[in-house]
Amino acid sequence: MNDPQDTIIVGVTGSIAAYKAADLVSKLVKRGYEVNVVMTDCARQFITPLTLQTLSKNPVLISVFDETESWRPSHIALADRASLLLVAPATANTIAELAHGLASNALCEIALATLAPVLIAPAMNGKMWLHAATQQNVEMLKSRGVEFIGPEEGMLACGYEGIGRLWDVEEIVTRAGEILARKKN
Repeated sequence: MNDPQDTIIVGVTGSIAAYKAADLVSKLVKRGYEVNVVMTDCARQFITPLTLQTLSKNPVLISVFDETESWRPSHIALADRASLLLVAPATANTIAELAHGLASNALCEIALATLAPVLIAPAMNGKMWLHAATQQNVEMLKSRGVEFIGPEEGMLACGYEGIGRLWDVEEIVTRAGEILARKKN
């Protein structure tokens, strides 16, 4: 069992791999983490908030106007509570927004407001991943201490074979645990 004080904020973005967020959230909860999920609007096209709410046992934040506490903005409360911000799957668009400090949705606002470590697990078409703009955004985030896991190679939803698949969920969970353990030392 992990430290019950560890809260992982799982950011889910609009990738076909969003369905794997259910397995990710379930595995994190089974390992004893407090899990809160924040979804982009596009993520709701791939998986429902109800699924992630049921698995996390917490309300899912989609909009900064979704208030879970009567006096404190939800995105700030989650940013403060976070032991780790884990964005999985992360689209090229979300990576770009995070790299450039944009606050276009609740996930990006939490990323701007948290002091917790950030782990990003990309999932996208291989051409998008390899594009110079995406690679520059990744390097910019890495220079700020953001960690990445993946993507891996394999068959992609778009029909191509190559890099772009979401990293194995169990390995994402393991890496999250390593980051939290390292933070305590």
